[in-house]
Amino acid sequence: MKPTGFLLENVPFLAAGALMMLMSSFGQTFFISIFAGEIREAFNLSHGQWGGIYTLGTSLSAVVMVWAGGLTDVFRVRILGPVILLGLAAACLAMALNPFVWALPLVIFALRFFGQGMSSHIAVVAMTRWFVATRGRALSIASLGFALGEATLPILFVALMTFVDWRYLWIVGVLFCLAGVPVLGRLLGKERIPSEVTHENSNLGMSGLQWTRRQALRNPLFWVMVPAMLGPAAFNTAFFFHQVHFAQIKAWSHVDLVWFFPVYTLMSITAMLLSGWALDRFGTVRLMPYFQLPMVAAFLIFSSANGPVAMFFGFFFLALTTGANGTLPNAFWAEFYGTTHIGAIKAMVAAVMVLGSAIGPGLTGVLIDLGYDLEKQYVAIAAYFVGTTLLMVLGVRKAARALSVAEAI
Repeated sequence: MKPTGFLLENVPFLAAGALMMLMSSFGQTFFISIFAGEIREAFNLSHGQWGGIYTLGTSLSAVVMVWAGGLTDVFRVRILGPVILLGLAAACLAMALNPFVWALPLVIFALRFFGQGMSSHIAVVAMTRWFVATRGRALSIASLGFALGEATLPILFVALMTFVDWRYLWIVGVLFCLAGVPVLGRLLGKERIPSEVTHENSNLGMSGLQWTRRQALRNPLFWVMVPAMLGPAAFNTAFFFHQVHFAQIKAWSHVDLVWFFPVYTLMSITAMLLSGWALDRFGTVRLMPYFQLPMVAAFLIFSSANGPVAMFFGFFFLALTTGANGTLPNAFWAEFYGTTHIGAIKAMVAAVMVLGSAIGPGLTGVLIDLGYDLEKQYVAIAAYFVGTTLLMVLGVRKAARALSVAEAI
């Protein structure tokens, strides 16, 4: 099918996925972290205390995701999506109005669960279930919603904070989420029930089976992949979470650093679209083991970069993995474990990633308080991604032999 034909025939479904990805922005670290300085000042928090609160709230959301993510195997996106957006609107309102430091972990929990957790999970599961031969393209197009939010919201809200109180800006998030509810319902007026879609478009996983979540958790491949799923979530999140502090140690203004974000997003969009095309062309077996190697280069550059040229290349390599991370891992689980129970399996993966996004800011924040500066930490993070790449090479090579359709790496 020609690209234009694919787009025209699937506009409502692709747009619904992109919308959920866009709305997830209000619970993503790249958005919350732009208010880090104001939140720490308002509640009198150190880097470690703020990171600890963020870790606690995000960890709680990861636990709840284990159960809630499986709801995508039962309910239509048309039903579940608006409920999640209403919850996200309530979370944004709580951030705007909350005066109590003890309630801050609960607010972070709500933002992370309804935003980063369920909004993006619904979009990813829908794309992997609704599309088979064009799964890579569908995932990459839906992920454009996330890219749009990442490219525009930080620079817009940082600029607005120069003359608007930061709490009022969260009200804007409330309005965005509320506006998304009728739009999503309109796009998915003819959506099919998940079980019907799965029956029509299902593909088998390893050994010709439709794996359940319990079976997947007993399979060694799942646990081999856990460090690789934790890594980008933990350390990409940590990088953006500490963006204000990172700008300070590089002797840059926050706005100067934020100006790189649209460029980074444009590069990640390009990488995402290319990875979607490559996924449909070559499959996950050939591509998955190596997609985190650019993170090694990115964090080594961030550890030593001072000028804009070096910083550009740091964001370039970071964008390569970020873009591929929007398509390859999501397709990987469907290809290796089948699609019948993909919601429940992907819920576990989402929980691991949310947990990673909790560990990263908390760990790096504590280390900053203990005197280990970010530049030294980034060298260790680069070494971590060398390790995850080696694990994926070994694990995916072995598991590929059990795929119902033989593929060679």
